[in-house]
Amino acid sequence: MILSCGEALIDMLPRTSTAGEGCFAPYAGGAVFNTAIALGRLGAPSAFFSGVSNDMLGEILADTLTASKVDTRYLARSDRPTTVAFVKLVNGQATYAFYDEATAGRMLSAADLPVLAPQISTLFFGGISLVNDPAASTYEALQARECGARVTMIDPNIRPGFIAGKETEYRTRIERMIARADIVKLSDEDLHWLEGQGDLTSLAQGILAKGPKVVFITEGANGARAVTASQDIFVSAQPVTVVDTVGAGDTFNAGVLAALHRDGALTKAAQASLSDATLTAALDLGTRAAAVTVSRAGANPPWLAEL
Repeated sequence: MILSCGEALIDMLPRTSTAGEGCFAPYAGGAVFNTAIALGRLGAPSAFFSGVSNDMLGEILADTLTASKVDTRYLARSDRPTTVAFVKLVNGQATYAFYDEATAGRMLSAADLPVLAPQISTLFFGGISLVNDPAASTYEALQARECGARVTMIDPNIRPGFIAGKETEYRTRIERMIARADIVKLSDEDLHWLEGQGDLTSLAQGILAKGPKVVFITEGANGARAVTASQDIFVSAQPVTVVDTVGAGDTFNAGVLAALHRDGALTKAAQASLSDATLTAALDLGTRAAAVTVSRAGANPPWLAEL
């Protein structure tokens, strides 16, 4: 089973009312939440760990997880409010305004860390949950606790506007978590933010030198690649009419993890020698699933039958 660990929130997405007025509609979201949902829909055994409120918005989050076959036993429920993010779309690209102070997700602490069942083989981390304490330190502590025995993956999903004024602390945490991780996923923009300018494959080799076994890089409409110490495999993106990009990277992550699970590659031993066929299959499922997500509004990952 794959345990996604990170933020769950309500995205307020821009819509137009029947009277023609601009308005917002609530949708369950959050980068790591989206990955858990996509994993469940792709048929992989999926579970989710996060701080989730007992309020009406928290119920939307829990019900959405259950509807997508995600195990909710690890939710840390509290009476604190739910994080809300208002989304602005410009040419399909999303920017966010977050309201996160003293929320159930933000205030997650070490006391909330779960005891994991043996069937949890893999932990996935990322998103804005790695920016603000106490939650960020809590997720890092979980990764540090489990990385010796279980596969861990991180996608920082870096949002420079959200980390303004916290860059040094944030970068240091991400560097530590990357060094512990077996799998790292970065967009090309994230990779440049971390490593500077240069050839993507060469920069990915720099990430590998820190400790991971494989780096997946998404390159927008071009496609995605997997880089290991001896491999550089590229798969082109599926041609599609883009409605918006909300949840695209999160769905790609789920496709990669679902394919690796299907191939029996989510063990520490298997991560040391991933075959070309296994990496190609992971890239293929990730890009095909993400293509469906960007073809429709909001973070609405596909079910396996849709692929």
